[in-house]
Formats: sequence, structure tokens, C-alpha cells
Amino acid sequence: MKRIPSNEPKRSRGSTTSAAPNGVNANTVAGLRQAATRCKACDLWKNATQTVFCEGAPNPRIMFVGEQPGDQEDRAGHPFVGPAGKLLNEALAEAGIDRTEVYVTNVVKHFRWTPSERGTRRIHKKLATRKSRRAAPGLMPNYES
Repeated sequence: MKRIPSNEPKRSRGSTTSAAPNGVNANTVAGLRQAATRCKACDLWKNATQTVFCEGAPNPRIMFVGEQPGDQEDRAGHPFVGPAGKLLNEALAEAGIDRTEVYVTNVVKHFRWTPSERGTRRIHKKLATRKSRRAAPGLMPNYES
């Protein structure tokens, strides 16, 4: 099978690219938050209202990772506060787990959307794989499994 060349830069398997801007300590949650706020590794930041950073316990036993923030998350600036967050809260309550004991985040920190044809609704757009690859490295604290 013939390989189709990619426009993305070649990286070795073990390498990672940090989206953290110069002068930001990406080894702390505060540094990661600052890096996420300044990140322009892809164009998702252009239409987003704000960065939706991760939240939760500093040493969680459980972590939930979504694809991207939704409309309500983008407006509120907090992950999992829209319909998926309500469902998550119900599931956690049913399982007897306090949401403050878990960690919630998304692969990317900005909402990708398109305007509806009528009205003012913002319609969720599926992420392109290359956007999530550019946005994800270095923007989530490292937790050992």
C-alpha cells in the first residue's frame, strides 16, 4: 500500500510537542492553565468565548476526558456543565461518587462550532483529528496510571 504524504511535521514515536508558550511552567496546573489560555497551536481559539480548562481533585482516582467543550461549557468556562455534565452528575450520584473527588477535562480546551443557518444557536462541529493532535500535548497534568 502506498503512503500518502502528510503536511504535518514528522516526529519520532516517543516525542511530544508542548503547546506551552515560552516562559510558562507547564509542570504545574497553574502553568498548564496559563499555557492553555495562551495556546494558539490550532485555530480553535479564534471562535471560542474562552478557554475551558480542566477541574477537579488534585490527586484523583477517576478522570473523565471529553472530546471538546460544548456551547454551555464555552460560555461558562467550566468543563462538563452542559447536557453531558448533567448526565455525568447523575451517574456519579447513582454510583455514590462525589464530583469534587474526580477530575474532568477535554482533549481540546476550546469549543469548535458553526453558526446555525437561522437564529443565534452555535452548532457543535466535530473535531478534525489533526486539530486534537496539535492541541492536546502538554495541556493536561500528568497523572500516573
